Amino acid sequence: MESAVHVSYGWTALLGTARGGADVPAYAAPARATDLSGLPPTFLDVGSADIFRDEDVDYVRRIWAAGGTADLHVWAGGYHGFDGLVPDAPISVAARRTRIDWLRRVLAA
Repeated sequence: MESAVHVSYGWTALLGTARGGADVPAYAAPARATDLSGLPPTFLDVGSADIFRDEDVDYVRRIWAAGGTADLHVWAGGYHGFDGLVPDAPISVAARRTRIDWLRRVLAA
């Protein structure tokens, strides 16, 4: 299957028949939000082989364009859910450590 098919499958799994429709809430598909100003500090990480990588990177780019703060981490070789499927892999350990460090920094500020 090609990437577009995987993306379509993923959105259908989350949204069912509402996928692609006008009534999908921004909380289910944040990329649909038109105003990203005023968001709290945002952390987003994604694997370089994740089917949603491009959507995630674009979302963070839009947060930055709206004047928001966001940390983006693209994990080389990571696929969707890599950290949950192989939690002891070095990439998974590093991803968790990075998330926790970011959260500590934000909460300490």
